[in-house]
Amino acid sequence: MNIAPNRRALITGASTGIGRSTALAFAKAGFDVALVSRSADKLQTLVDEIGAIATVKALSFPMDLSVIDQVKINISELLEQFGPVDVLINNAGMGYTGELKAMPLEDWCQVINLNVTSVFQCIQSVLPGMRTHNSGMIINVASVAARQAFPEWGAYGISKAAVVALSKAISVEERGHGIRVVTILPGAVNTPLWDTDTVQADFDRSGMLTPDLVANAILQTALLPPGAVVEELTIMPSGGAL
Repeated sequence: MNIAPNRRALITGASTGIGRSTALAFAKAGFDVALVSRSADKLQTLVDEIGAIATVKALSFPMDLSVIDQVKINISELLEQFGPVDVLINNAGMGYTGELKAMPLEDWCQVINLNVTSVFQCIQSVLPGMRTHNSGMIINVASVAARQAFPEWGAYGISKAAVVALSKAISVEERGHGIRVVTILPGAVNTPLWDTDTVQADFDRSGMLTPDLVANAILQTALLPPGAVVEELTIMPSGGAL
């Protein structure tokens, strides 16, 4: 495996699922990692696990990215302690099922705030440091739901489509500053998202992608040499969409 000594990555939604697997993969590859999630206990467990398998710096930063007016403040404080990052992985997000016609406005705002606006705020926070170094990579985890509509997944799909559009806009604005932007669009992944209160779905999870598979794809895009970028990567279960 290629290694990336002395490089730093910031990973949101790091305590479970894709984020957790990504943190482990990046640490094994030699990245120092800043880990963001709401769960301080799960983050500390992850820090301890990384310490047992890699000689990198792993720091936990418990924070709730759904509190939008605090995101930039919290991420800026993180960067002061951890240092500027080479890679930002926007993975934090929530699932939501329900017909759009009956969706409460409060729920709509919750989905958009966490899945889109917090991503925007995290990007804004890291851009000054990346511009200073004239390099950096932003990896945004979206979903195939951004491209294909599924019944009762409307709000989720809309939020992920917004992430795709955000990625494209940031890419054209920042490529002149040496900053590359990647959008990952996974199909169904077997993560704790399916167990949350806002998701009511009964799928056979044995046919889904694993978080490790998606994490490996994220890592490989980050390890590309500066002269190349995978702008968009769709990863599907071999059996197709569920």
